[in-house]
Amino acid sequence: MREAWILARKELHAYFDSPVAYVVLILFLGITGWFFSNALFLENTASLRSVFEIVPFLFLFFVPALTMSTFAEERRSGTLELLLTLPVRDWQVIVGKLSAVAVLLGVAIGCTLVHAVAVASIGDLDFGAAVGGYLGLMLLGITYAAVGILASSITRNQIVAFIVGFGIIFALFLVDKVTAYVPGSLAGVLQYIGADFHYRNLLRGVIDTRDALYYVTVTLLAGLLTAWSLARRPE
Repeated sequence: MREAWILARKELHAYFDSPVAYVVLILFLGITGWFFSNALFLENTASLRSVFEIVPFLFLFFVPALTMSTFAEERRSGTLELLLTLPVRDWQVIVGKLSAVAVLLGVAIGCTLVHAVAVASIGDLDFGAAVGGYLGLMLLGITYAAVGILASSITRNQIVAFIVGFGIIFALFLVDKVTAYVPGSLAGVLQYIGADFHYRNLLRGVIDTRDALYYVTVTLLAGLLTAWSLARRPE
C-alpha cells in the first residue's frame, strides 16, 4: 500500500497546485452553507437535514469533475504508459487515485462539521442521524469517485469522461426513484441498485451492514472494471 499512498500524495499535490481543489471546495462549501443558512434563519430550523439533502445532488456534478482527469489526462499527455511501466501494479495506481479523491471529498465533507457544531450549540443535534449522514456521504462520495475514475479510464477526453461519469452516477442516483413505474418483482431490485436508497437508510441513523456492503461492492466492481480497462491498453 506504500506505493498507492505515494501516488495518492502525488495526485493531491496536483489538485492543490492547481485551482481545481480550491474552486471545488469554495463552491461546495458556499452552496451547502447557503442551504444551511437558509433553513436556519429563514425557516428557523436548526437541523443538518438541508446539508444532507443537497450534498448528494452536488456530488452528481462535483465528483465527475474531480475524477474526469485521473486517467483521461494521463492518456492524452502520454504519461499513462510511463506511469504503468513503473514498479507498481495497476490496482495500486487505481487505489492511489481513488484515495486522493476520497481525501479531497473528506476535506469538503469535514468542513461542513461547522454546521453540526452550530446545530449542537443552539438546538438538539440528532447524533445518530448525524453520524449516519456523514458516514453515508463518505461512502456515497467514494463510490461515485470509483465510477468517475472508471469513466476516465476509458477515454483520453476529459469532457467525455465527465459526461460518461455523470451519466452512470446519475443513473445510480435515479434508479430507485422509478420503482413506482415498474412491476413489483423488479421494483425491489431497482431499489437495491439505487445509491440514494442506501444513503437514505443511513440518514435515519441506523447503520445497516447491507447498506455499507452495497457501497463497498459497487466501489470494488468499478475498480475491477477500471483495472480491466487499463489491462486492455495497447502494448
